[in-house]
Amino acid sequence: MDPYVEWESSQIDPDVPFHASSHHRHHTWAKTYHSFPQLYIQPRTTQEIRKIVALAQRCRRRLVVVGCAHSPSDLTCTSSWMVNLDHYNKLLTIDKSSNCVTMQAGIRLSDLIARLKENGLAMPNLGSIDNQSIAGAFATATHGSSTRHGLLSQSVLSLKIMLADGRELLCAPDKHADLFSAALVSLGALGIITEVVFQAVPAFKIQWSQSLHPLEDIIGDWEKGLWSRTEFTRVWWLPYKKKAVKWRADKTDEDIRLPPSNRWTGTLGFHTYHTLLYISTWFPSILPALESFVLRVQYGFTYDGARTTAVQEGQSGLLMNCLYSQFVNEWAIPLERGPEALTRLSAWLHGDQETSRIPYDLNGIFVHAPIEVRVTDTSINPGTRPYLDSTVPSGPTLYLNATLYRPYNTDPPCRKRYYEAFEWLMKELGGRPHWAKNFSTVTKDEVHAMYPHMREWLRVRHEVDPDGLFVGDWHRRLILPNDQGEAPLRFEERTSRVEPAKTGGLNWFGQLPATSSSPHSSEESFDMIHGSEAMKSGTLPVGAGETQ
Repeated sequence: MDPYVEWESSQIDPDVPFHASSHHRHHTWAKTYHSFPQLYIQPRTTQEIRKIVALAQRCRRRLVVVGCAHSPSDLTCTSSWMVNLDHYNKLLTIDKSSNCVTMQAGIRLSDLIARLKENGLAMPNLGSIDNQSIAGAFATATHGSSTRHGLLSQSVLSLKIMLADGRELLCAPDKHADLFSAALVSLGALGIITEVVFQAVPAFKIQWSQSLHPLEDIIGDWEKGLWSRTEFTRVWWLPYKKKAVKWRADKTDEDIRLPPSNRWTGTLGFHTYHTLLYISTWFPSILPALESFVLRVQYGFTYDGARTTAVQEGQSGLLMNCLYSQFVNEWAIPLERGPEALTRLSAWLHGDQETSRIPYDLNGIFVHAPIEVRVTDTSINPGTRPYLDSTVPSGPTLYLNATLYRPYNTDPPCRKRYYEAFEWLMKELGGRPHWAKNFSTVTKDEVHAMYPHMREWLRVRHEVDPDGLFVGDWHRRLILPNDQGEAPLRFEERTSRVEPAKTGGLNWFGQLPATSSSPHSSEESFDMIHGSEAMKSGTLPVGAGETQ
């Protein structure tokens, strides 16, 4: 570790540990981006988190909090200080009378699920994976697929957040309500979420079935109960075959009955498909023919009407295998626009420009399957709506996810034009991109127009972090205004350069502000700039903060 940082650490609560490494290489789960943080810090206590915040202020270093880094964008990239809360992951209390659970914010969903199961409880809904931390999951508006559930954050009753001035505030609908509305989808730009109170439910099992149908049957059933007939529903669309796999599930008391398997749905199929996808990088025209293989490998289907069923614990049955490294470009649109979206995108992929009305040339473009189709409905939730909630406020929301695999970390050649066409269509249908995914053609002005409460979120963000301790280039590029020209905030990190990585993906490098070479001058600078102003504004001295 830099001797300068070591000296500064010894001046702030010297009895509080500072668990930091200077040799960590960060990458997203999909290895789409790699970055090289100056320090990788893993605190174990609230006091350690407060010390990290104070030390970052002294050393003029931005803080980036990261969990499993499942977002394939550069949102979590940094050359500054990265904070990981994997060791700040305790389940603190369970109120058996109300099923309210209090936990430290670094707990992974998989660990939370296991602990809840021990107590006869479960999460009411899940996305496709359980690798994320609880705070990271709701900070990016994670959702499942059900018209009877909304975002994961709808089950968050209150939270605590460590701000840039060292205070840890308790936020709830009736306490610091604006901060609560902003922190439910914080995008990592407000502070470090430290504690979460979550509404669990009694443990449950689900009986699910999945079946193969022509796409026209899916569209025909759209307003006849497709999305409301069962509690959980999702669809996987294979665009070249014009077919879709419909997955439906309801809660049940039946005995566990695992899904059928064969050699193709196991290891053999996994590696064979991976290799074929890799070959398609150079011969993309084989992709339409691969959809039959996808049906066999991923779903075990060979003919229309094929069906499989199973009974599983809800917390495992709702998950899915993401298979390989991938780009994910998911958008939320009104549910009623779904048939038009599927019809027009299908027409474009089949060369019917007149029906698609998408102004991009298809020539030479072949895409991966399946395209994932999911739903939520946040309008049924009477609780706090996050300022940056991407769902439709007045009814059900449809999510379309244009997934592109990266076989052996190799980018598919269709990505640029496919995503341009896909995003163009989504914007025309009133869509909003998922915050944690790979959207590339959206401007800052478009983002602001999509979110009527963006001004409130920005106001709260400025109030709690005026110097940009938690701000990076991703936030500036898409959200933060340029009210002061191009001048960054005091701690804000900007992109220095991005270059291809030898192992695939991109290496990301940030531009950091200079630190003082003199510990004495650093301390004087910190005290002069922050000490008297903090006292005047009523903020608590670092190390003395208490939950308010």
